[in-house]
Amino acid sequence: MPLPQMIGENMRQQILRFLAASILTCLATTGVTRAEMPPANIYKANCDLCHGADGSGDTGPGKAFHAKDLRSDEVRNQSDAALTEVITKGRGKMPAFANKIKPADIQKLVAYIRSLPVKK
Repeated sequence: MPLPQMIGENMRQQILRFLAASILTCLATTGVTRAEMPPANIYKANCDLCHGADGSGDTGPGKAFHAKDLRSDEVRNQSDAALTEVITKGRGKMPAFANKIKPADIQKLVAYIRSLPVKK
């Protein structure tokens, strides 16, 4: 095989190996990042807009959609299963998050909601 073809074939193989390794690294890193997402980040990304950082629902969209105060007795007295169902399936003007948040992350979110300070 002439030298230019050898160099070309060798370079092509190196590029293919590099691309395969890059794709695998990206896929592995994405999975780890999502699996390790802290509950506060899940809340901020999905709930904060309506319920606010403190869970009060005292935001523009929260007031417009009558978002529940997550610190209230009404919410706190619900079971984990009930809160999970509301987050998963939605209720009233609250959208369903089943297609956006993984079930394990919904469980983390329920625990995070329970950790919010009680309404004064």
